[in-house]
Amino acid sequence: MPVLHSNIIGKGTPILILHGFLGMSDNWKSIGAKYAEEGFEVHLIDQRNHGKSFHSDTFNYEVMAADIQHYMTYHKIPNAIILGHSMGGKVAMLFACKHPQMVSRLVVADIAPKFYPPHHQDIINALNAIDIQSTASRKEAEDRLSQHLGSLTIRQFLLKNLYWAEKGVLDFRFNLKVLSHRMEEIGENIDTLDHYTGPVLFLRGDRSEYISDNDLPEIKKHFPKAELVTIERAGHWLHAENPLQFLEKSLSFIKG
Repeated sequence: MPVLHSNIIGKGTPILILHGFLGMSDNWKSIGAKYAEEGFEVHLIDQRNHGKSFHSDTFNYEVMAADIQHYMTYHKIPNAIILGHSMGGKVAMLFACKHPQMVSRLVVADIAPKFYPPHHQDIINALNAIDIQSTASRKEAEDRLSQHLGSLTIRQFLLKNLYWAEKGVLDFRFNLKVLSHRMEEIGENIDTLDHYTGPVLFLRGDRSEYISDNDLPEIKKHFPKAELVTIERAGHWLHAENPLQFLEKSLSFIKG
């Protein structure tokens, strides 16, 4: 079984950081460096079908949680702090429920343990509408994508995945073919009986609709020790939109 690709920085207590859908470990480089400065060994992980990790036709939360177990076993990490954002937060929640002895603390960024209807279709349609391998430059890729996707922030987020697959041929690092057909998996809730009794911090952006006050009973059912903290002036990408407050709140929690 292949091991997930990661960038490991710092020394100390391990923190595993799991990115969101269509993201990659590089999205967390700045935050990860700050954790490393605070005395943690930070594992910036690319999940399957993302970043530099392996591509696979199998894509669901069960296998992604199993990937984390395999990763920790391979790197001889018996126990770690797990931080996950969005899709990565769902993986982190499920992993903590399945392997509580391997998780000392859990940080979940802007996602709840509930079902979300598919809502990335416009992004997938935009990506599939451009023939990325026939584009000659990053600028041309940006121009083509802008014809289908209005948000500059989302375009820049997606274009971070661009790389030269071979001389003169651009491609995305994520596995667009598989992810396009596994959209329903991203919204799946965790099982009704799953729970984790360790300390959990849920962080939400005050401009995001992913976690509402109405989700608290469901969160507490799965994570009885959970606390919910709101990051100001931030939407779904709260770690990028207000990194200072994200760091302050998350570090206060992970340091216990």
